[in-house]
Amino acid sequence: MNDFSTVIIGGGISGLTCAKYLNERGMSFVILEGSDALGGRVRTDIVEGFRLDRGFQVLLSNYAEARKILNYNDLDLRNFASGALIRTRKGFMKLENPFKNRRAYFSMAFSPVGSFSDKLKINKFAKYVADIPDEKLFEMPDTDTLRFLKDYGWSKQIINQFFKPFFGGVFLENDLSTSSNLFHFVFKQFFKGDIALPSEGIQSIPEQISAMIPKEQIRLNAFVKHIEDNQVFLDSGEILTADRIVIASDPHTASSLLGEDKAYEYQINTCTYFSAEYSPLKGQKFLTLNPDRKSVVHNLCVPTDITPTYGAAGKALISVSTQGLDKIDERNHIGRIKRELYDWFGAQVNVWKHLRTYHLPEALVKFPAGTQKQALKLDENLYRCGDYLAYPSLNAAMQTGREVAEMISEI
Repeated sequence: MNDFSTVIIGGGISGLTCAKYLNERGMSFVILEGSDALGGRVRTDIVEGFRLDRGFQVLLSNYAEARKILNYNDLDLRNFASGALIRTRKGFMKLENPFKNRRAYFSMAFSPVGSFSDKLKINKFAKYVADIPDEKLFEMPDTDTLRFLKDYGWSKQIINQFFKPFFGGVFLENDLSTSSNLFHFVFKQFFKGDIALPSEGIQSIPEQISAMIPKEQIRLNAFVKHIEDNQVFLDSGEILTADRIVIASDPHTASSLLGEDKAYEYQINTCTYFSAEYSPLKGQKFLTLNPDRKSVVHNLCVPTDITPTYGAAGKALISVSTQGLDKIDERNHIGRIKRELYDWFGAQVNVWKHLRTYHLPEALVKFPAGTQKQALKLDENLYRCGDYLAYPSLNAAMQTGREVAEMISEI
């Protein structure tokens, strides 16, 4: 007799989602997580009383999969203002989303960010993608995002001032080489929903899902060395047998367990946190974009302006994101950030305190044009799930986890 009906290797978002749906169907399973906590990349650290998400991470409230399983009220979601502040030589320009704020129609129409024609095209495109089912967005012929933007007719000005810094921050790359299908999908999410932070940090998302799973069916610090047929071999020497095995780990671990010689290419992100006596954005809840992609400051936000629970003792938390750095010298990196932000905010930057830098060389798997969804069922008793198998996002991690659970439940 096997130890479990299903062994799930990995306690990230996809593994937890798979387990949640299996549990609802009354099926036996165990989650094996090699680290000391659940969540995978979706983690939050407490540093000097501040909540630091491991890299700049947000929840797009319109994600279909998230709306199926998360209780947004319990997460106490707090929303960014819909739009962006754009850094220019003369200061900051505000580009508000008129679909969320009717009063913003006038200011958007006369904003120097792009032409009036550009803004009409944004309106037209938003209404177009709103009516297309998510799965259909990934079935369309695609090209890279930058080529799509040019072909659609948007001006060089709005591409460089808005699309590149905003969606470059989403895709974690500066050239917009990501598939235009993913651009369509993400644009729809911004149009129909909000950009939000859970008040207790991004890790409260996997914590909420794990609360739907019996604790005795979750094992931490259970590192899997290899699998063979229906057996799972742990680093401790323990061997588990199962009817089915689900690999819900990161791509490298999955390839190793499967004996694949497959390399994945990743987008690189560096997120640097500072504390300050007050917010440099003076309480404005916008993501701040820097069109100068040669800069080290690509995007900046103040999480405590969104939700004060990210802060400590009434102080502000500043998050700075940088794309594409292969490696960093942390001291020089911090110094360069401060020098650049001195030009933005003045001498106040000199007394900001560095809290922590997260350098993430494998922040997201690249998703170029032509990328196809990979198979989730590998043979009769072996499955895998994770966003890298579909498209890089929290939504895809949940989607693939659900789909694997449904495959197993149908047996």
